[in-house]
Amino acid sequence: MTPPAALNPGIFHGLNKKPPFFEGWYYKLVSADEEHKLAIIPGVILGQDAHAFVQFLDGVDGTAAYVIFPLQDFHGDAERFFVKIGANQFDGQHLKVNLDDPECQLTGEIQLGPFNPWPVTWLLPGVMGWFAWVPGMECYNGVLSFDHSLKGKLILNGKEMDFSGGRGYMEKDWGKNFPAAWVWLQSNHFQNQRACITASVALIPWMGNTFKGFIVGFWLEGKLHRFTTYLNSKIEALDVSDTQVDWVLRNRTHRLRLNAYRAEGSALRGPTHLDMGRRVIETLNASIHVTLETLQGEVLFDSTGENAGLEVVGDLQRLIVSRS
Repeated sequence: MTPPAALNPGIFHGLNKKPPFFEGWYYKLVSADEEHKLAIIPGVILGQDAHAFVQFLDGVDGTAAYVIFPLQDFHGDAERFFVKIGANQFDGQHLKVNLDDPECQLTGEIQLGPFNPWPVTWLLPGVMGWFAWVPGMECYNGVLSFDHSLKGKLILNGKEMDFSGGRGYMEKDWGKNFPAAWVWLQSNHFQNQRACITASVALIPWMGNTFKGFIVGFWLEGKLHRFTTYLNSKIEALDVSDTQVDWVLRNRTHRLRLNAYRAEGSALRGPTHLDMGRRVIETLNASIHVTLETLQGEVLFDSTGENAGLEVVGDLQRLIVSRS
């Protein structure tokens, strides 16, 4: 028996869905020497301009492209994680790209090492917790892998990129629309320790109103520290300036301090209720200083993550939390 879709975030959730609906799988790739950084996002949008797409961001030179495919070229499996868009294939073991478009030429195949996903249980089915069971949410999210190995090469516009020995990260989104405002940050490049920070806060529509929903996971040497709305964690402070994001959270046992330093980004496309017309500025060159401590002040981790993904979008004043 196939488990409910909420227990399997990697699969295609759009079967028999009516517009508006979008779904996208986000692969982040960083080479061993950190000279190559790519985000590759296959996806589909149902609406007035229904189509499939593969978009990517070169985090080094800022090149971004959005390649459109007819809807009939899209196949997403609703029982296992497998996506095919034209001659491009994506799953949890590899990605194979073959884009030949005036915007870009991107070819090659990357093997992905074993995934390290956000745990999925019936009580807390993944990153969204019990919200994953709520029908009609504006946007759903899954963290498919905090950190995994890479092997293989890609050729982008004639430039060879060897990702063997590098590190990868993967998540996905699906639903009706992106939030009105959000901050998202991620890094799994901390010196001398296997760690990953993935964090987002957004305005969430709820029963005719909105609230600040946040999902923060700090994965450290195989242990996940959760700071989330649904587990009654608290944002003690959140401030966004032109140069950085400063964020302090606490749960029942720990406090997490995040200081993300912004870098120049490039424009990707995100969903609206009608199309993929949302302009989303993303960088892969931010850095994030992470401090994890007990509520008594004992510091357990204090390091900076590089090659960090960062998005700061929308009406940010509605997300700000001043220290009490």
